[in-house]
Amino acid sequence: MKNSIEVNQVSDLTAVAHSLLQEKRKGVIALYGDMGAGKTTLVSAICSYLGCRSAVSSPTFSIVQEYQVTQNETVYHFDFYRIRSEKEALDLGAEMYFYSGDLCLVEWPENVQGILPADFLAVQIETISTHSRLIRF
Repeated sequence: MKNSIEVNQVSDLTAVAHSLLQEKRKGVIALYGDMGAGKTTLVSAICSYLGCRSAVSSPTFSIVQEYQVTQNETVYHFDFYRIRSEKEALDLGAEMYFYSGDLCLVEWPENVQGILPADFLAVQIETISTHSRLIRF
């Protein structure tokens, strides 16, 4: 991973969102990290940076959440924590979203690794301390 940013407060995530979107504005951004590392918080920062006014929450039970960030731009937020197989994700239409041309932010991508597009952007969130994270991409 070529870039790394240390985050010590939530407000630092605006710069992370900017950097990630410079790398990948459309397609899949896969967010790796332990439970509680801040994946959903980073999704919220990305959506906010793009102009989303809706509250962002983890789609743990619905699997996918849709956010309108501009009149013509949609962001899809996936949480594959509960997915038991890639086939289950395919049955939910995950590939259709991944290749839609819209931005897809994917939590727990390791559970659907085999169906992610080859050009996805991997983001690793590592917990350093209670308030600090190292984000590599």
